Amino acid sequence: MVSARRRALVPAHSRWPLLAALTLQCAVYWGAKALTEGWAHRDMTMALDQAVPLLPWTVVIYGLAYLFWAVNYVLAVRQGRENAFRLLAADALGKCVCFAVFLALPTTNVRPDVPAGVPFGRAMEMLYALDTPTALFPSLHCFASWLCWAGIRGQKGVPAPYRAFSLAFALAVAVSTLTTKQHVLADAAAGIALAEACWQLADRTGLGTWYSRVWQGAKTTVE
Repeated sequence: MVSARRRALVPAHSRWPLLAALTLQCAVYWGAKALTEGWAHRDMTMALDQAVPLLPWTVVIYGLAYLFWAVNYVLAVRQGRENAFRLLAADALGKCVCFAVFLALPTTNVRPDVPAGVPFGRAMEMLYALDTPTALFPSLHCFASWLCWAGIRGQKGVPAPYRAFSLAFALAVAVSTLTTKQHVLADAAAGIALAEACWQLADRTGLGTWYSRVWQGAKTTVE
């Protein structure tokens, strides 16, 4: 009989840390937007960004990123405690860095008018209405998507075709941030670079191990 532990979608050691990661994501993004409202914002758009076309259909990829994050974070934490807390520590570190940068260097961009009648044009208009063009550098979309791939690459417990798909989709998300005009090249590049740096630091500095102990200590205290 398969044990309840093996049947669990999310390992017990990662349930609260995963919830904390989601909470931190919301706090960093919406908190920075609220705190910097009314501040002077810098537009980092370059000539190359202006050459990138608006492709409203790519809003589908942009939106599917949220599902991608949920699936891959769960897959990553299922690959053992060490891998789980390397990912979770990298996630927490990166989001704290993002928050600091959002406050130190508030950024914005000018979104184009969405042509009337184009496919997915209404979805683009809804996205623009719901998400103000602030807290852009680094791109949290690119940051989280790259960690989704980093967290499962080299993991034999995840099928190789899905690992390849994850890399391709992480890159597609980065492109979609540009073709929806949600971000500029600097935002996307910084998001990817930050994710990779945090992933490496979480391992090489022992941050992942420390983060695991913090949560183990918190669990022991509650119990």
